[in-house]
Amino acid sequence: MPAQDRYYFLLQDMLHWAFAEQEAAIEKAAQRIADTVLSGGMLYTFGTGHGHLLALEIFYRAGGLVRVCPMLDERLMLHLSASESSEWERKEGLAAELLQKYPVKAGDTVLITSNSGRNAVPVEMAVACRERGAFVIALTNMNHSSAAAPRNALNLRLFEAADLVLDNMGVLGDACVTGTGGRMVGPTSTAVGAALLQAIVCRVEEIARERGQDIEYFASSNIDGGDEINAAFLKKYKGHIPAL
Repeated sequence: MPAQDRYYFLLQDMLHWAFAEQEAAIEKAAQRIADTVLSGGMLYTFGTGHGHLLALEIFYRAGGLVRVCPMLDERLMLHLSASESSEWERKEGLAAELLQKYPVKAGDTVLITSNSGRNAVPVEMAVACRERGAFVIALTNMNHSSAAAPRNALNLRLFEAADLVLDNMGVLGDACVTGTGGRMVGPTSTAVGAALLQAIVCRVEEIARERGQDIEYFASSNIDGGDEINAAFLKKYKGHIPAL
């Protein structure tokens, strides 16, 4: 079977099990986020390395919740120095520094993404946000994380520091297709993670309708009228969501 087909079928299986086995967790995440947003709170998102892509996945996009604030720091991303970002992710105390910019509080929800869940920054971020009274959702790889020792002074992995865990159902090391000489290729954490998050966003909108409440969603700026819809949200939230 060609490698692209093997990847497709493996990814399809992971998506199936991620949704089938976590129905209760997905619903709990959606209900909690709906509670937060409909009561005037904020959904904060955070990730390091490729995990920051998922922190941005549900931010400022067509059909996306407006009240989403990604917690961003270039040192933890890939475009300045990918290799150095791995070192920054392990730096004790950095999460506390980052939180000085974001007023996470009781009633907010914080989504933190880390595939391995073992490094200092995501774990310290989860602990600090819970100390502030926020509800913390971890999006992680339980196969990997449960097999890996913590790499932080708190001696915790992300799933142990969160209120709710979403599992991307990935394999140890993320890449799932065996290539030449046993080399592993084809990571799945981003694809499965994005699907889980967008499904939750869809459910949040449905929950709002079930409750008879209005909820703010961005329109596509590339459809007629979209700019006008989004302009009102930008005016309202630019002072509250730094990345806007």
